[in-house]
Amino acid sequence: MKPILILALAGALLSGCATSTIESRKKERYNAYTELSAEQRAAVDAGQIKVGMPKDAVYIAWGKPHQVLVSESSAGTQEVWIYLGTYLQSYNYWGFRPYFGPYRYYHGPYLYQDYAPVAYPKAEVVFEKDVVKQWRTLPQPGY
Repeated sequence: MKPILILALAGALLSGCATSTIESRKKERYNAYTELSAEQRAAVDAGQIKVGMPKDAVYIAWGKPHQVLVSESSAGTQEVWIYLGTYLQSYNYWGFRPYFGPYRYYHGPYLYQDYAPVAYPKAEVVFEKDVVKQWRTLPQPGY
């Protein structure tokens, strides 16, 4: 076998192991999943969360949060899970375009456009006493 083909197969196999899906998280926290009510299990299976769900149900439905914030007030301890999303933002930059004519010189300057991934807070879930008190999704920033 050619080395390139071996590397491609190994990369495909390894990248498949790194993904986290609802099914894999259900297996990981099987006991917590079976303790959910039928309504909560149906929501988790659809990747949805509801007020009143425990932390394990949110983890199974949405996965591991990107950031966890903990605060305390007179009402008690509050935990906020933040999930990030990404979008492509365009940007412009100046450069030189090569011209390979008889004298091999560079023609420019030239305005290029490219895109870069940018992270933004996509959703947040607020827990009190390890149960969802409220949650919201946030809009993707505009271009």
